[in-house]
This record gives sequence, C-alpha cells and structure tokens, in this order.
Amino acid sequence: MSKTIDFLGESAPIQQLKHLALQVAQTDVTVLITGETGSGKEVLSRFIHGHSRRSHKNFIPVNCGAIPTGILESELFGHEKGAFTGAIQSRKGYFESANQGTIFLDEIGEMPLETQVKLLRVIETGEFQRVGSSETSHSDARLIAATNKNLQQAVTAKSFREDLYFRLHSVALHIPPLRERGKDILILAEHFIRHFERKHTITFEGFTNDAVEMLLRYNWPGNVRELKNLLESLLILEKGKQITSETLDKHLVQRSRDKGLVYDPEKSEKNELNLIYNSLIRLHQEINEVKQLLQQKESSQEEPSKTPLLLPPPLPEKQENVVSSPDTHETSNEETGILPLETIEKQAIVEALKTYGGNKRQTAKTLGINERTLYRKIRKYRLDQED
Repeated sequence: MSKTIDFLGESAPIQQLKHLALQVAQTDVTVLITGETGSGKEVLSRFIHGHSRRSHKNFIPVNCGAIPTGILESELFGHEKGAFTGAIQSRKGYFESANQGTIFLDEIGEMPLETQVKLLRVIETGEFQRVGSSETSHSDARLIAATNKNLQQAVTAKSFREDLYFRLHSVALHIPPLRERGKDILILAEHFIRHFERKHTITFEGFTNDAVEMLLRYNWPGNVRELKNLLESLLILEKGKQITSETLDKHLVQRSRDKGLVYDPEKSEKNELNLIYNSLIRLHQEINEVKQLLQQKESSQEEPSKTPLLLPPPLPEKQENVVSSPDTHETSNEETGILPLETIEKQAIVEALKTYGGNKRQTAKTLGINERTLYRKIRKYRLDQED
C-alpha cells in the first residue's frame, strides 16, 4: 500500500496541475505524465494514487528503461516454470501484483515494440498471458505512464506505436521544469532540509540572503532531483553550517563539472540577452508581415474596410528613440551603430509589454523567458516605476 503524499508547490502552474490531478484521481482513466528528468513524475503518480479509491491497494513503480529488453515482458506479465533458462519456478508479474491498485510505468518510451503490443491489450481488455503460458490472466490495475521523451516524434520515427500513444494520451499532465516554478524552489528546499536534518541528525543554520538569490537564479538542469541531492551534500559536507553564496557557488560549479557542464552565471546572462534579442527580431518581422498582408488586402479591394485594426506599434528604427536606462551604459558605437545588449534587452521588454498591454505572462512567453526572469528584468531596469 502507498501512503498519501503531497505534490509540493504553490506556484500557479503547480496549483493548476494538482487540481487536474485530483480530478483525474477520482477516475480509472489512463494518465500520461510528461516532464524533464528529475521533475517529479513518480511523485505526481503517487499523489494521484493516494487520492484515488485504490489508495489502500498496491502502488507498483516500474522503470522500463532500467529493465533489460529480454526480461521486461516477464517482469510485467510474469512467467511459468521452465519458460526460459533460469525460470526455476512460476512468478507473478507487476500487473498481477498491482491488481486493483496502480502500476506506474516510467520511461515508457524505452519499451520495445513487441512489448508495446501486449501492453496495449492489457490497457484495453485487462487481459495478458504469462511468458510460457497459454492461459489468459486478468488484472484490474490502473495505469499511469511517464516519459521525458516526445512520444509524437517517437511515433513518427516508428519506435513507438501510434495506437498505444493515443491510448496513453487519454489524459496528459505536464510537470513544468523547476526553473519555471519560482519560489517553489524554496518550498521544496525547506522540505528536503527538514528531512535531511532528521535523517542525518544535523542542525542546519540556513542560507544567507545572497545564497537564496542564487538558488532562485540557478537553472536546475536536473530539476527537483538535483535540488534534493545538492541539499543533502551541502548539509553533510558543510556539517550544517550556514551556506553563503560563495559556498553554494563552489558546490554548483563542482557538480556542473562532474556532469560535463560549466556553471557560469555571466554566460547564462549573455545567453538570455541573445534569446530576448532574437525574440525581438522575430516579433518585429511578424508585425511587418501582418502589415504587408493587410496592405495587399486593402489594395485588392474596391472599398477599404472601415473596421479599425489594433496593431502593435513598429519597433523604433532610429537610435534616438531607444528608451534610456538609469542603470546601464547605453551609448552605442557611433561608427557601427551597434547598441549594447542591455539596451536591446530593455527595448525588447518595453516593446513586448506595450504589444500585449502589460500582460506579463504573454510577454515572457514571446521573449522566450519565464515570468520570474521577466519580473527580475523589470526590477533591474526599473520599468515598474515608469508610467
């Protein structure tokens, strides 16, 4: 049996996700959970199981990518004695063990095609056969699957069955990456720290303010799993002492090197500027394309339409129209006319905010950044103080 656990988070995307998960939990519909590695797909599946009518029965997690292809079918559906070399006795499979409960198939995209056929039959009829048996068995297990892959691309590549994909896709829940969850990072950190304090009998003295800011700025490529592992290392290696930004940076750099990555906040900032700049160019191009289409349409009609069209203003083409910032040096090179990246960044944010009437969610989406980053940029350039 699986005890009821919570899916931690107070951000708007997580609250919406939990609301949908609670609705789904009251049914037996098949669920497909998507999200990056380490984002909490198994935790969400346990959350659904714990709030379902099956919560008093077994929850069986299975990592399809961790089981060798040759024995996956036997693990899922069981086998009879003598079915293959080493099968010295009959054995139940996971679907039998999960009868009337929930089976969670993680990394479903790694399942071989021949096993996918038999999985589809179980989903549709509840029927299966043990390896080496001709008798049909039945399982009333509720299926929750998860993947960090794009299954639609796998279907196109013929590595995943289209009929199974649509059967799994009855209800799809997506977990956003940790970097898009704002202060959920601190909520999760608090939870993990309390757990590790009890586990290792350590009293933690906390983070300095600049270390907290670093936690919020870090990209978390390994998501919640990376945060959890980092905090356990910090508590043990630093023996519960207060964590400063210097200490945290040292651990982040080391972990990034271990993964073949380099954690460079300055480089990350430049990449962000380039992303915003490219988005600004695309936005400008799209506006011009719409204007050209409208002009062509008007010229081809005998009587122009009198319906007003609300189009965003064109981007400033002259250097003197660029909004100045009290925080940044914005003098462009007079010979080349090239503007500093920070000027371009602020200009992009200002224009996008104007285009979407101040809607920050749509602005962030268009610029290719998350809302937390957008709010930080707005404070940086003091746009929240401008009329």
